[in-house]
Amino acid sequence: MGKKEEFDDDEMYVQLDLEDGTVDCSIVAIFECNKKDYIALLPLDEDGENEDGEVWIYGHEEDEEGNPSLRYIDDEEEYEAASDAFDEYLDNVEFDEIIDE
Repeated sequence: MGKKEEFDDDEMYVQLDLEDGTVDCSIVAIFECNKKDYIALLPLDEDGENEDGEVWIYGHEEDEEGNPSLRYIDDEEEYEAASDAFDEYLDNVEFDEIIDE
């Protein structure tokens, strides 16, 4: 799986090369679960929109030089744990936003 990161107005994007073509994704968050890093991506259509709210979760790693790579999660239990950790992350972000207001 290939990828390319871009920066635009404080948002980070990644381009995934999948079997059926290339998909641009907005990076929602990088978070930790069970001492592993994961990344949540929001796939975008050709207009740069996401109509259905679907989020993709991948393993996230960096080599010694800081170059990122993504890892498909094929273990169902690992994926569920990462998904739960992402939900908890979102709950904390929403709670923090309420407190900051």
